[in-house]
Amino acid sequence: MKLQMHSIHFDADTKLLDFVQKKVNKLETFYDRVVDGEVFLKLNNEGIENKTVEIKINMPGSQIFAKEDAQSFEKATDLTTEALRRQIKKYKEKIQVKH
Repeated sequence: MKLQMHSIHFDADTKLLDFVQKKVNKLETFYDRVVDGEVFLKLNNEGIENKTVEIKINMPGSQIFAKEDAQSFEKATDLTTEALRRQIKKYKEKIQVKH
């Protein structure tokens, strides 16, 4: 899947970007018509859970979005992709009911 990565308030290393790409690519196993996506990695200043991951996925006729905060970008990515996985399953069920 084609992803645009944005790291805000810091420079993300390639290891982190590869991790995020791999996690988001797994979403295609649930729905293969994903067009592309956009990832925002943000470093916040307040609190322990100061790393935010926002992922927006574009699909034909629809768009899904999830945002999670955690102590590490890896943990936040896991939480965000899990939320997107649930949204994709709901989206697929809705499509199947229409047909």
